[in-house]
Amino acid sequence: MNSQDVILGMLMKRSLSGYEIKQLFESLFSYFYNSSYGTIYPMLHRLEKEELITKENVLQEGKPNKNVYTITDKGKSQFTDYLLSPVESDSVKSDFLMRLYFGQHVGYEKVLSWLTKEQVHAQKQFDDLTEKYALYHDQMHPAQIICIQIGIKEYQAKLEVIREGMVSIQQCQQEERD
Repeated sequence: MNSQDVILGMLMKRSLSGYEIKQLFESLFSYFYNSSYGTIYPMLHRLEKEELITKENVLQEGKPNKNVYTITDKGKSQFTDYLLSPVESDSVKSDFLMRLYFGQHVGYEKVLSWLTKEQVHAQKQFDDLTEKYALYHDQMHPAQIICIQIGIKEYQAKLEVIREGMVSIQQCQQEERD
């Protein structure tokens, strides 16, 4: 999976402006795909050059013109090929987990501060995803519902492990003091 696949997938439902694509990357898709703002527009340009999408410049009154992108038949075929290809293994790249793994080298206080920050972040992600799920549940395909439910359960599990880990770290701190 790459940004090309995600963008083509977004355009399968309807035509979108570059801004709308960026918003989807930053909102719903941010829970399970990471793409930088700087990759979106170059990717749109490449997809257009490869005739996988078309671009229409739409005039707007009182606003700058916007580009609206539409998937072509060739793009639909490419996206279908992606969907029918073997599923890649998930990959996890987490600076938090890497630092946590080596936390023994910085002491309990620093580890607790990392856990606290990650707890706040994960709780916000969980709350946002749960809210979006409640808003859009009735409009979602069953496969989308499963996807969002997996995300929600993963955040719940992460929050539970963080809470348990904080208790464990605090107990170890107390034992060292005694």
